[in-house]
Parts: sequence; structure tokens; C-alpha cells
Amino acid sequence: MNHPKTLHSLHPGESAMITTILTTCPIRQRLLDIGFVNNAVVRCLFASPAKDPVAYLICGSVIALREETSEKIIIQKLKGLMD
Repeated sequence: MNHPKTLHSLHPGESAMITTILTTCPIRQRLLDIGFVNNAVVRCLFASPAKDPVAYLICGSVIALREETSEKIIIQKLKGLMD
């Protein structure tokens, strides 16, 4: 059985499309407000040495998310997307 991929599984340089946000806490609304919505394309830019936090490019902004948040964002990896 395939487990869904999360945003935290992206490596620097990889892009993905957001499919679901699995949190109902107040952070959900913040994520939606800054562009983490279904079908949005997000690119992993770089990670700290411990991979927490990780910087992502979405809607023209760079946003750093901690693992506990990025593990709640389900993605579909994109292949061959060049910016």
C-alpha cells in the first residue's frame, strides 16, 4: 500500500502540488492564507542541517515550515518541472 507523500519528504530542488492539508488547528487558516491550498505548486528551496525548518517557495514567497507542520501537508510530486 502506498503511503501519501508529505511536504516534508521533498528534497531541495524538487517541486510538488499540494493535494490536502490534514490539520484543523489555527495553523490551517494561516497556511491557506499564504497560499498552501489544493493544487498550488510548491518548491523546496533549502533545509537547515537537521531538516527542521525547511524553506519552500510558494506563490512567489519563501516560507519556512517546521517538520510538525509540513508533515500535515499531503503532496503529489511533480516530475520534469523547470522554473
